[in-house]
Amino acid sequence: MAFRSINAEAGPAPAGSYSQAVETRGTTRRLYISGQVPVAPDGSLPSGFRDQARRVWANIEAQLAAAEMTLDHLVKVTTFLSDRAHILENREVRQEALGDRAPALTVVIAGIFDEAWLLEIEAIAEA
Repeated sequence: MAFRSINAEAGPAPAGSYSQAVETRGTTRRLYISGQVPVAPDGSLPSGFRDQARRVWANIEAQLAAAEMTLDHLVKVTTFLSDRAHILENREVRQEALGDRAPALTVVIAGIFDEAWLLEIEAIAEA
């Protein structure tokens, strides 16, 4: 499958390492990943935003692997943050997780289901 990052000249440039739009061609499979939270398989919850964010990304990778996909297949990521204060740390951990990958991206400041969770991330992948 071919992915094409689109950042229209007639629109604003992305304010970070993401694409304003992502076009896919030749799609044969699509995976919708429910909101992943910072809970480890053993039920533990990391303390601190960075560790929670890393746990969420590990959970996303686990769901992708179960579908025989990787982070390279992500086309859309939506992050829900419990507090605007986490924006910079979120960007840094996302960059750590994604590297040069630039899926379409949305970040929303919202009340999270469990007050102990500082973020939740849902994603769409295609292969």
